[in-house]
Amino acid sequence: MAVGKNKRLSKKGKGTKKKAMDPFLRKEWYDIKAPSTFTRRNIGKTLVSRTQGTKIASDGLKGRVYQVSLADLNNDEDQAYRKILLKCEEVQGTSCLTNFYGMDLTRDKLCSLVRKWQTLIEAFVDVKTTDGYTLRMFCIGFTKRRKMQVRKTTYAQSSQVRAIRAEMVKIMMREASTCDLKELVRKLIPEVIGNEITRATKGIYPLQDVFVRKVKVLKSPRFDITKLMELHGEAPAATEDTGSKVERPAEPIPGDVPINVEA
Repeated sequence: MAVGKNKRLSKKGKGTKKKAMDPFLRKEWYDIKAPSTFTRRNIGKTLVSRTQGTKIASDGLKGRVYQVSLADLNNDEDQAYRKILLKCEEVQGTSCLTNFYGMDLTRDKLCSLVRKWQTLIEAFVDVKTTDGYTLRMFCIGFTKRRKMQVRKTTYAQSSQVRAIRAEMVKIMMREASTCDLKELVRKLIPEVIGNEITRATKGIYPLQDVFVRKVKVLKSPRFDITKLMELHGEAPAATEDTGSKVERPAEPIPGDVPINVEA
């Protein structure tokens, strides 16, 4: 073969291999902060690529959704069957400030509730809170055996199921539409709405294991940093400045002559 015909023979190595770099060297850690509604504020850490050129680190963090067990948030193992979703809305320093984004029951809890020989009743409703959040709430309940009941089954009639479902929707609408999101979360944690439904439907058919099974945030109002800081307890709530009371001096009566008392 003539020299110079095959150009590949003369080139021994076209460029050197790039040195493999650890991708974690280009990343940094941020703390995840839960709202002041919960007992535990620092719930973990999250990873993001460092700011490089036009790609800003905080933009990669905003909008992230974190799933946390309520047992970890409130340091209470009895609440381990609830999962809370928190969405990152603002980044301050190395902290991600989150807000409530949803709630769900764990699968094992839901499976433990479903049994034979009883009626399962579900309802859902879209509600709007006073601070502009649109939520979809799902409720679940089961019929209960009466005292000294002989019959094996506790099935409710279809008319009773419809009446109970209407009552569930009415109570969820009433409880959620008359308060803001922060107050609603405080109602959801101790299961205030579930207990209210159990009491209200006792006359139709006795229920047991009534839970607000799931909550989803469908629509949020325009982002307001002041409200988020109040939610995290880092800024005082805005109150109207009414000033302090000032005593007005008594005006002299016309024609009244002051009396000088000599010692």
